[in-house]
Formats: sequence, C-alpha cells, structure tokens
Amino acid sequence: MQAISGLSGGNQQKLVVSRELTKESDLIIACHPTRGLDIKAAAFVLNTLLEQRNFGKAVLLVSSELTELMQVSDRIGVMYEGKIIAILNPAETNEREIGMYMTGLNDKIQNSNVN
Repeated sequence: MQAISGLSGGNQQKLVVSRELTKESDLIIACHPTRGLDIKAAAFVLNTLLEQRNFGKAVLLVSSELTELMQVSDRIGVMYEGKIIAILNPAETNEREIGMYMTGLNDKIQNSNVN
C-alpha cells in the first residue's frame, strides 16, 4: 500500500473525488475540481460528476473554465457583482456571451433571464 502523499497530484485528486462521492448526499458542490490536473485525470473527475448527476444527484460545478462548463453543464448561472444575472443553456450560448455577462458588458442583461 502506498501513502497518499506518494501519489501524483492527479491521482490524489481522483482519490479525494472518489472518497467524497461515496458519502450519502443528494447534492455535490465541486469547486474547480479539475484545476491543475492533466487531461486524463480531469476527464475522470468530470465523468464521475456526470455519472453522479445521472444517478439523480444535483451537481453544482463552480469553475472559471468556460470550455469545461460548456461541455458538462445542463445550465450555466453567470454571476456579476455577487448576483446571478443570467441562467444560460450551453447549447444556445457561447463563451463570448458568457464572458460579456461575467464582465457586465452584455446590454441584454435583464432580470427576466433569471428563473
């Protein structure tokens, strides 16, 4: 058996994700879960979160990686100045539009976008 400290960063992260997902919870909050990981480890983490979603758990993914969010999210909530100002469908938006909302530059920002 190998000590956790002897594992690579990616394997440590996978171990932590696996450990946390064995707990009984209907909600998973993952904040930047792939930061610093190689492509293979990041794919493992994202696929594991998607599996949990498919098992009926709610997954809140907090990330600044827009490409990642676009690939795995059902909805993207965009915050500006501490408030959610838009909830977007990834299939109907793009990184530029999300960035515009994030910086407050989108002139389409309306309260009606938030449901």
